[in-house]
Formats: sequence, C-alpha cells, structure tokens
Amino acid sequence: MNARTVFRTFVFLLLLFVVIYVGKENTQSIDFRFPLLLDRPVRASAALIYFAVFAVGVIGGTFLHSSGGERDGSPKKR
Repeated sequence: MNARTVFRTFVFLLLLFVVIYVGKENTQSIDFRFPLLLDRPVRASAALIYFAVFAVGVIGGTFLHSSGGERDGSPKKR
C-alpha cells in the first residue's frame, strides 16, 4: 500500500466524519429545491439531504475515476 492510498483513505474518512457531524447537528426539516430535476421542493431533514448530496458526489466520482481503463503501462492484449 502506498502513501497516496493511505492519504485518500484518510481524506475519505475525514469527509465521512463531517457528514456524521452535520447529521448530528442539523435535525430540522428543510425544503430542498432543485428545479432542473424536481418540480416540487423535497421536505426532509437537513442531514438526510446533505448525506444524499454527498452520496451522489461519491458515486459520481467513483464512476468517473474507474472508467479510465488500464494504467499499468503494459501493452493491451489483442
């Protein structure tokens, strides 16, 4: 395991801590408006909406990161 992997894991755990902290402190309900996809506002707890936005970002980042193909420098087999 290299230092880059350890650093990424640490940053990801730090982000998860922020999500948990925000969820613990923001329990009131809010109206979430996103006119590009939703006709009506969604009324839910602030923590749930924050976590949903975070999860969409993580999943999107994972898809963008993993769609590159081989990077090990070896020639592709035909």
